[in-house]
Amino acid sequence: MRYLDRLLQRWRAGVARPWIPAGARVLDIGCHQGEFLEAAGNQIGPSVGLDPRAVPRFNGHYRIEAERFAIRLPFDNASFDAVVLLATLEHIKDKQELASECYRILRPAGRVVLTVPSPAVDQIVTALCWLRLADGMCLDEHHGFDASQTRTLFENVGFKLAHTARFQLRLNNLFVFCK
Repeated sequence: MRYLDRLLQRWRAGVARPWIPAGARVLDIGCHQGEFLEAAGNQIGPSVGLDPRAVPRFNGHYRIEAERFAIRLPFDNASFDAVVLLATLEHIKDKQELASECYRILRPAGRVVLTVPSPAVDQIVTALCWLRLADGMCLDEHHGFDASQTRTLFENVGFKLAHTARFQLRLNNLFVFCK
């Protein structure tokens, strides 16, 4: 990752972090190398990060697994307090199944905290990659997803929208859903 990629990643994490309750058991889907969980440190409970490109590890507080999103996640019902998806939803093909799995694995009153870029970001990131200012991780996997579909996607499985905001020059969207 280049400097600009890291800067944008930290910005997304900073917008999402206040929505994670202290002591929460977190599942970070699309965790990269676990940067969000690492930054959250002892503010969260024992947690898990999933990413197909991750280097697996366990640090005593959280574990990182090199796994893709599967239609059925390998976790029990109601086993997490929060699910985090930072710049991940647009990479998932089975979005409705993901929303359903988030609902299944969250405890009552659990939260899904996610960021989704606006469609215009693809062209901007392509230009930044061409200029070698960004790597644009997995840009080819965005599947043409429009962030405006996010609310319906999660409400269809029973979530309630608690908060939404735009950030990063209005090119990124934060969504917080509660079970």
